[in-house]
Amino acid sequence: MSDIQDRLEIFDAIAERRNERRRFLRFAGGAAAGVGGLALLSACNDDNDPTPSPTPTPTPTPSSTSAQLDIDVLNFALNLEYLEAQFYSWAAFGVGLNPSLTTGVGTTGTVTGGAQVNFSDNVVRQYAREIAQDEAAHVIFLRSALGSAAVAMPNLNISGDANGAFTAAARAAGVVGSTGTFNPYASDENFLLGAFIFEDVGVTAYKGAITSITNKTYIEAAAGIHAAEGYHAGLIRTILYAKGLQTPSLRTAAGQISDARDSLDGSSDLDQGITLPNGTLTTTALATNVTVQASNLVPTDSSGIVFSRTPAQVLNVVYLSAGTGRTSGGFFPNGINGNIRTT
Repeated sequence: MSDIQDRLEIFDAIAERRNERRRFLRFAGGAAAGVGGLALLSACNDDNDPTPSPTPTPTPTPSSTSAQLDIDVLNFALNLEYLEAQFYSWAAFGVGLNPSLTTGVGTTGTVTGGAQVNFSDNVVRQYAREIAQDEAAHVIFLRSALGSAAVAMPNLNISGDANGAFTAAARAAGVVGSTGTFNPYASDENFLLGAFIFEDVGVTAYKGAITSITNKTYIEAAAGIHAAEGYHAGLIRTILYAKGLQTPSLRTAAGQISDARDSLDGSSDLDQGITLPNGTLTTTALATNVTVQASNLVPTDSSGIVFSRTPAQVLNVVYLSAGTGRTSGGFFPNGINGNIRTT
């Protein structure tokens, strides 16, 4: 059995164990998800789980510029979590978030699209379920941390039809033709590519946002969510690469999506696909120079560090629009809620 297969079986076992332990987290139904969400998540941990995330401080009163900025940054993150949670919830379970988890400051939006994926690969199914639960938990946590300052979910477009944001993104990347349709709910492979659009953006968004937060409790919470998003991105990139060994077009499509994100977020060439451009890795950090065939499952710079995106760059990607001054588009057809909303 290959090394990549061994790793995938380990990941699958971990995912199954965690899902069994957290199965009762009914984020798509029941008022308890909104009112007692944090207590419920804490109860899901068994004796072998790590220490749960710290309880957030009470809703801050914006008495200073820094306090208001903390609120703005967390609300910016909450908008992104609404998007991810709705996409994964629909893909994994065929339902969206409970409406009690979507209200808040501003107009509560609706979700266009969404469907359950008929997974053929049990590994992908388990990953989808685990990530869906994590993203719903992020929504609950951020809403609790923000309290009455939490923004409502904006209008979202996660449709897989010809007018959907996924199709627009796939066309722009060249994954499908100019008149083609990309449905992320149509197959395991399409789901993975759809998830790939989001996960790397989430990792770089949280890394970029942490330095703007001043409240230490919020910093720790944001760092914890950033780490979770990093694990999610690693899982998606790993299984895409593994499936790409049999279907090279998957690796090509991932590279095209990466290039498209790069074209949207500015002139710097920072984003990376799941394979190195030349297919090799050369390092001088070892005793001798070694050149080997290599994947690119962890997109880092020469120092082994993941890059950051500013909020404006993140919005460029999710609005599917380059340049400055845009306030809506793509996955957020009417923009996001909160004070940080312009590219």
